[in-house]
Amino acid sequence: MMDKSALSRPRPLPKKQLDAIAEGTLTHYAERADDFRAGTRDHDVSQNINALLDAIGRDQPAPLTILDFGCGPGRDLQTFTRLGHQAIGLDGTAAFVEMARADSGCEVWLQSFFDLDLPVQHFDGVFANASLFHIPASELPRVLSQLHACLKSDGVLFCSNPRGNNSEGWSSGRYGSYHDLEAWRSFMTVAGFVEIRHYYRPDGLLRAEQAWLATVWRKPA
Repeated sequence: MMDKSALSRPRPLPKKQLDAIAEGTLTHYAERADDFRAGTRDHDVSQNINALLDAIGRDQPAPLTILDFGCGPGRDLQTFTRLGHQAIGLDGTAAFVEMARADSGCEVWLQSFFDLDLPVQHFDGVFANASLFHIPASELPRVLSQLHACLKSDGVLFCSNPRGNNSEGWSSGRYGSYHDLEAWRSFMTVAGFVEIRHYYRPDGLLRAEQAWLATVWRKPA
């Protein structure tokens, strides 16, 4: 079992190692940008988008200000825009940023997850769909703290990540961290978030076949 006390006192990775993780992962996506856009364009993540918007509150008047953290080619930016919200994208892959700007018409920031510059108390919600798992466990507290700070009071963070047994490393050219629910809850709680709900995806399958853990969190007022 993971030592929860270690989550609040992580040892940051040396900059050289962190730079190598960022460069390797972003290069992997950049070299496959067109294929990635084509392969994910029709993925149905409406359950996840609804989980974020429901947690913020359907009675909240549009437009909500939403940060799509790790927006990729911009598929979900288009969905948020069609729903009447002000969506801003963020991604570390320059090719994805160009695609997202062109396809969605939204403002999209080119930023590495390891070198964020986010406005304070600006967003009603953060949508981190299949993105936070690229952050090493030692860096998660810092990144989650920055996401916490960029949310308004009562703001909501949605995240969906491939689940695992709290291991991390390189896989198929990308760096990933794979947490179970207990460990993920510990990271999020230390960062100041309160859990709203969690579920596993794809919906309707046996738990052993549900590779994704989706969680929804609130920044307390």
